[in-house]
Amino acid sequence: MTGRKAVVFLWFDTEAEAAAEFYTATFPDSHVDRIVRLRGETPSGPPGSIQVVEMALLGLPYALLNAVPHVRPNDAYSLQVYTEDQAETDRLWNAIVGNGGDEIMCGWCKDRWGFRWQITPRVLMEALSHPDAVASARAQSAMMKMRRIEIAAIETALRSEPQT
Repeated sequence: MTGRKAVVFLWFDTEAEAAAEFYTATFPDSHVDRIVRLRGETPSGPPGSIQVVEMALLGLPYALLNAVPHVRPNDAYSLQVYTEDQAETDRLWNAIVGNGGDEIMCGWCKDRWGFRWQITPRVLMEALSHPDAVASARAQSAMMKMRRIEIAAIETALRSEPQT
Protein backbone atom coordinates (compact mmCIF):
# COMPACT_ATOMS: atom_id res chain seq x y z
CA MET A 1 0.00 0.00 0.00
CA THR A 2 3.04 2.19 -0.25
CA GLY A 3 2.26 5.50 -1.92
CA ARG A 4 -1.47 5.38 -1.18
CA LYS A 5 -3.03 7.99 1.08
CA ALA A 6 -5.84 5.76 2.31
CA VAL A 7 -6.92 2.13 2.30
CA VAL A 8 -10.02 0.38 3.65
CA PHE A 9 -9.33 -2.40 6.17
CA LEU A 10 -11.66 -5.39 6.48
CA TRP A 11 -11.13 -7.48 9.62
CA PHE A 12 -11.26 -11.28 9.70
CA ASP A 13 -10.48 -13.87 12.35
CA THR A 14 -8.20 -16.04 10.20
CA GLU A 15 -9.71 -16.08 6.70
CA ALA A 16 -8.29 -12.94 5.05
CA GLU A 17 -6.54 -15.01 2.38
CA ALA A 18 -9.66 -17.09 1.62
CA ALA A 19 -11.73 -13.91 1.37
CA ALA A 20 -9.16 -12.31 -0.95
CA GLU A 21 -9.19 -15.40 -3.16
CA PHE A 22 -13.00 -15.31 -3.34
CA TYR A 23 -13.19 -11.55 -3.98
CA THR A 24 -10.54 -11.62 -6.72
CA ALA A 25 -12.19 -14.60 -8.43
CA THR A 26 -15.63 -12.96 -8.25
CA PHE A 27 -15.17 -9.26 -8.96
CA PRO A 28 -13.50 -7.71 -12.00
CA ASP A 29 -10.51 -5.41 -11.57
CA SER A 30 -9.56 -7.20 -8.35
CA HIS A 31 -6.18 -8.70 -7.50
CA VAL A 32 -3.89 -9.46 -4.58
CA ASP A 33 -0.92 -7.10 -4.40
CA ARG A 34 0.96 -8.43 -1.39
CA ILE A 35 0.69 -10.78 1.55
CA VAL A 36 2.28 -9.68 4.82
CA ARG A 37 3.15 -12.42 7.33
CA LEU A 38 3.65 -12.10 11.06
CA ARG A 39 7.31 -11.97 12.09
CA GLY A 40 6.68 -12.91 15.69
CA GLU A 41 4.03 -14.32 18.01
CA THR A 42 0.99 -12.05 18.41
CA PRO A 43 -2.62 -12.44 19.55
CA SER A 44 -3.44 -12.68 15.82
CA GLY A 45 -1.33 -15.79 15.31
CA PRO A 46 2.06 -17.48 15.26
CA PRO A 47 5.08 -16.33 13.23
CA GLY A 48 4.61 -16.94 9.52
CA SER A 49 0.83 -16.74 9.55
CA ILE A 50 -0.88 -14.20 7.33
CA GLN A 51 -1.43 -10.84 8.96
CA VAL A 52 -2.56 -8.68 6.02
CA VAL A 53 -3.57 -9.28 2.42
CA GLU A 54 -3.18 -6.09 0.42
CA MET A 55 -5.42 -6.09 -2.62
CA ALA A 56 -7.47 -4.15 -5.11
CA LEU A 57 -11.19 -4.85 -4.94
CA LEU A 58 -13.04 -3.49 -7.96
CA GLY A 59 -10.02 -1.24 -8.48
CA LEU A 60 -10.09 0.20 -4.94
CA PRO A 61 -7.35 -0.41 -2.35
CA TYR A 62 -8.23 -2.77 0.49
CA ALA A 63 -6.28 -4.50 3.23
CA LEU A 64 -7.76 -7.69 4.65
CA LEU A 65 -6.50 -8.11 8.21
CA ASN A 66 -6.40 -11.29 10.25
CA ALA A 67 -7.02 -9.70 13.61
CA VAL A 68 -7.98 -10.90 17.03
CA PRO A 69 -10.88 -13.35 17.01
CA HIS A 70 -14.45 -12.26 17.51
CA VAL A 71 -14.27 -8.87 15.78
CA ARG A 72 -17.31 -9.01 13.52
CA PRO A 73 -18.38 -6.80 10.64
CA ASN A 74 -21.50 -4.76 11.24
CA ASP A 75 -24.07 -3.10 9.04
CA ALA A 76 -22.38 0.29 9.31
CA TYR A 77 -20.00 -0.77 6.52
CA SER A 78 -21.18 -2.15 3.20
CA LEU A 79 -20.09 -2.36 -0.42
CA GLN A 80 -22.31 -1.36 -3.32
CA VAL A 81 -21.45 -2.89 -6.68
CA TYR A 82 -23.04 -1.49 -9.84
CA THR A 83 -24.00 -3.96 -12.54
CA GLU A 84 -24.77 -3.42 -16.20
CA ASP A 85 -27.36 -6.15 -16.82
CA GLN A 86 -29.31 -9.00 -15.26
CA ALA A 87 -26.65 -11.59 -16.08
CA GLU A 88 -23.98 -9.66 -14.15
CA THR A 89 -26.40 -8.97 -11.30
CA ASP A 90 -27.29 -12.66 -11.05
CA ARG A 91 -23.66 -13.81 -11.29
CA LEU A 92 -22.44 -11.57 -8.46
CA TRP A 93 -25.50 -12.17 -6.27
CA ASN A 94 -25.30 -15.92 -6.73
CA ALA A 95 -21.54 -15.96 -6.09
CA ILE A 96 -21.93 -14.22 -2.72
CA VAL A 97 -25.06 -16.04 -1.56
CA GLY A 98 -23.87 -19.39 -2.95
CA ASN A 99 -20.55 -19.16 -1.10
CA GLY A 100 -22.11 -19.34 2.36
CA GLY A 101 -23.72 -15.91 2.24
CA ASP A 102 -27.26 -14.79 3.03
CA GLU A 103 -29.95 -12.98 1.07
CA ILE A 104 -31.29 -9.75 2.50
CA MET A 105 -33.82 -7.34 0.95
CA CYS A 106 -33.55 -4.68 -1.78
CA GLY A 107 -30.46 -6.08 -3.48
CA TRP A 108 -28.54 -6.54 -0.24
CA CYS A 109 -26.77 -9.77 0.63
CA LYS A 110 -24.15 -10.76 3.16
CA ASP A 111 -21.03 -12.77 2.35
CA ARG A 112 -19.91 -15.69 4.49
CA TRP A 113 -17.58 -13.41 6.48
CA GLY A 114 -20.44 -11.09 7.43
CA PHE A 115 -19.79 -8.17 5.08
CA ARG A 116 -22.84 -6.64 3.39
CA TRP A 117 -22.96 -6.10 -0.35
CA GLN A 118 -25.61 -4.37 -2.42
CA ILE A 119 -25.60 -5.72 -5.95
CA THR A 120 -27.20 -2.81 -7.78
CA PRO A 121 -28.10 -2.64 -11.45
CA ARG A 122 -27.42 0.84 -12.84
CA VAL A 123 -31.01 0.74 -14.16
CA LEU A 124 -32.24 0.74 -10.57
CA MET A 125 -30.23 3.83 -9.66
CA GLU A 126 -31.52 5.62 -12.76
CA ALA A 127 -35.10 4.63 -11.84
CA LEU A 128 -34.72 5.86 -8.26
CA SER A 129 -33.57 9.27 -9.52
CA HIS A 130 -36.03 9.43 -12.45
CA PRO A 131 -37.43 12.94 -13.07
CA ASP A 132 -40.99 11.57 -12.87
CA ALA A 133 -41.39 11.25 -9.10
CA VAL A 134 -44.43 8.99 -9.38
CA ALA A 135 -42.66 6.59 -11.72
CA SER A 136 -39.61 6.62 -9.46
CA ALA A 137 -41.80 5.81 -6.45
CA ARG A 138 -43.27 2.81 -8.33
CA ALA A 139 -39.75 1.55 -9.05
CA GLN A 140 -38.80 2.00 -5.40
CA SER A 141 -41.92 0.15 -4.29
CA ALA A 142 -41.06 -2.73 -6.65
CA MET A 143 -37.50 -2.84 -5.30
CA MET A 144 -38.74 -3.01 -1.70
CA LYS A 145 -40.40 -6.35 -2.46
CA MET A 146 -37.26 -7.94 -3.95
CA ARG A 147 -34.25 -9.69 -2.58
CA ARG A 148 -32.09 -9.92 -5.73
CA ILE A 149 -32.96 -7.03 -8.04
CA GLU A 150 -34.90 -8.01 -11.15
CA ILE A 151 -34.23 -5.41 -13.83
CA ALA A 152 -37.31 -6.29 -15.91
CA ALA A 153 -39.58 -5.72 -12.89
CA ILE A 154 -37.94 -2.35 -12.18
CA GLU A 155 -38.34 -1.29 -15.82
CA THR A 156 -41.99 -2.42 -15.82
CA ALA A 157 -42.71 -0.51 -12.62
CA LEU A 158 -41.04 2.60 -14.00
CA ARG A 159 -43.24 2.72 -17.11
CA SER A 160 -46.48 1.23 -15.69
CA GLU A 161 -49.51 3.22 -14.80
CA PRO A 162 -50.79 2.72 -11.25
CA GLN A 163 -53.28 -0.12 -10.81
CA THR A 164 -56.76 0.94 -9.68
